[in-house]
Amino acid sequence: MFFIDVQGTLIDDATKLPLSGAVEFINHLNSVPIPYMVITNSTKYRSEEFLGYLNGIGLNIPASHYLDPLMVLEDHISHDKKIAAYGSEEFLNVLKSMGYSLDFTNPDVVLVAIKEDFSADEYAQMIEFLLGGAELIGMHETSLYVKNAKRYPGVGAIMKMLEFATACSYSIVGKPSTPFFETALGLLSKQKAGIGFSDVTIISDDVTGDLLPAQELGMRGVFVLSGKYRTAEEIVPQLRVKPDAIYPNMKAVLEGLWKH
Repeated sequence: MFFIDVQGTLIDDATKLPLSGAVEFINHLNSVPIPYMVITNSTKYRSEEFLGYLNGIGLNIPASHYLDPLMVLEDHISHDKKIAAYGSEEFLNVLKSMGYSLDFTNPDVVLVAIKEDFSADEYAQMIEFLLGGAELIGMHETSLYVKNAKRYPGVGAIMKMLEFATACSYSIVGKPSTPFFETALGLLSKQKAGIGFSDVTIISDDVTGDLLPAQELGMRGVFVLSGKYRTAEEIVPQLRVKPDAIYPNMKAVLEGLWKH
C-alpha cells in the first residue's frame, strides 16, 4: 500500500507533465488493484481542479485516492477567522473562493503557502502580526521549492525562520503533519480495512519534508531523485534517518518493486 507524492515524483516540476514511469505506476496500482493515496501539498488550485488536471495528463487517480491540504483546511481554520495569507495570487484566490476572509490589518491567523518571490516587507508584516498575537499556520512543511531550475526555501524553512524570529510555535495543515497523514490513512483504510502506518510505503522526492516524518510514524520511505535533489549525495549523508530505498524515478520504482 502506498502514499505517493505528486510534484517531483509523479509530475515534473518544470513541465508539469508525467515523469518517467508515473502513468504506468498508477495504472499498475489501479489494475491489480493495490490500495494507494496520492497525497500532494498543492495549494494553487482548488482540489477538484488540480485532480482534474492530473487525470487530464494521463494519471488516472480516482477522487477517493486523492488528498491535498485544501481538503482539510477547515479542520484547522474556521471561516469566522480573519486570515493574513501569504503565497501565490492563485492561492489567495482559492482561499477567497472557499469563503475565507483575508485581513492584513488585524488578522487572527498568519497562513503561509509557497511562492518564489517573498519580499522582506512581507516577512516583516508576518512578524508584526505574530508578535501581536496572531496564530501561525503553514499549508505544508516542504523543505525546498523548485521553480525554473532554481531551489528556494520551502514553507517548512520559512516556518522555522518565523518561529525562531518570534518564539511562536506553528501548526501544519498538509504534509508532513501527523493529522494529515492520519486523514490519508483513514481514506486508505476505506480501500483495505485494518491497516496501519507500518503497512504503508511512502514515495517522494522530499526526504526531510515527507519521508523522514513518515518513517518516524512507521512507514517505509522510498526516495526518488526526479525532483528536488539531483543526487542522493546532496542530502542523504546529512540525514539522521535514511530512506529505505532510493530510485531515480517512478519507472525504476515500478521495476524495482515488482519486476525482480
